[in-house]
Amino acid sequence: MKRTGSTDMPLHGGKVPPWLYQRMTRLGRAIAEMIIEEYGTDEFLRRLSNPFWFQSLGSVLGMDWHSSGITTSVMGALKRGINPAAAELGIYVCGGRGKYSRQTPEELFKYADKTGINGEKLVQNSRMSAKVDNTAIQDGFQLYLHSFVVSEEGKWAVIQQGMNQNNRMARRYHWHSTSLRSFVEEPHTSVCGINQGTLLNLTDKKARSARNGIIKITGEKPWKMMQEVQKLTMPAHHGVHASDINLKRLGAVLTLAYELGIDNFESLMLLKGLGPKTLRSLSLVSEIIHGTPTRFSDPARFSFAHGGKDGQPFPVQTHVYDQTINELNEALKRAKIQQTDKKQAFKQLHEINKRIELNFKESPGNYSSYLKKERKESAEYGGMTAGSRVSKPKNVKKVDYPKQLKLF
Repeated sequence: MKRTGSTDMPLHGGKVPPWLYQRMTRLGRAIAEMIIEEYGTDEFLRRLSNPFWFQSLGSVLGMDWHSSGITTSVMGALKRGINPAAAELGIYVCGGRGKYSRQTPEELFKYADKTGINGEKLVQNSRMSAKVDNTAIQDGFQLYLHSFVVSEEGKWAVIQQGMNQNNRMARRYHWHSTSLRSFVEEPHTSVCGINQGTLLNLTDKKARSARNGIIKITGEKPWKMMQEVQKLTMPAHHGVHASDINLKRLGAVLTLAYELGIDNFESLMLLKGLGPKTLRSLSLVSEIIHGTPTRFSDPARFSFAHGGKDGQPFPVQTHVYDQTINELNEALKRAKIQQTDKKQAFKQLHEINKRIELNFKESPGNYSSYLKKERKESAEYGGMTAGSRVSKPKNVKKVDYPKQLKLF
């Protein structure tokens, strides 16, 4: 197995409000179900082990696009949404933050009893991944969250997070069983965090002789650590700046949603009747489900699906969020009775956006105007932040974008 990557994020306090957490649970479950039905449980585990995809998922679910809270909230929502349907989906989420992380062995044994997989081995893998990130890599981050996601075939992914009290940063570590060959030599698929300067990393290939020397002294068997393949560092600023996103990709989504519309594409006619904001949201969710790894290099872009609970890039537009959930669930329901047309139309959103990108000319000139307009209209679409509902401006009628709106 292999650690697939890591992410560094500013520490954020507070709790996710119930109105958002409930929606995150429903949308997270629908996204997981679509990925598993289309690509299988192995692919879902692979995506969880990708720090860029994981951060993008948190953004599309309405979390603060760059903060440490994404990890706890996303894994909590997935656990709450997936586990009641574990037998149907073939996947189970264990552990969590604080005291819930210590329940991981018990939860793994229970799931192993139901599926016949090797519980002892899974518990060992859980403990080893935590021990490596907490001890073998002395980077100043102490683990406080450990989530272990396992399939009915016994394959797994680990998402765990540590805190550095000195610089008020969090670091998330990703592991994937399919990629792991050694626990002590470059095991990670990714580690996400800021540069801490010189630190002790006994999992580095160059530390092999040091590990061997330690082993001779202690008489213990060596651990082999995973390689830090992907590193993602989130900025400290709260706002979503033009430099944080790929304007070409965002511009293509907005062009389809606000300028071209569904009428231009026969394959999208089953989505007819959706407003441009919902079409924008569905386009970004479609990319979360069907996009390739290279599509997630700018996680902040996915916060434009529904907004963020801290009001960045705009308040969470709950009416749009609810319609997105309903559309996904309707597509899943129809697919179960062999009517896959709406599911295919949803998939086509991602393919069409990629085609639009090919000839799209980006220009960041109107980016701030677009944000200003979205924030102004958020109240009309049930805009909410973690603090309160956005007040509706007086004497302002509901306004939609003009058919031809040149954004970039």
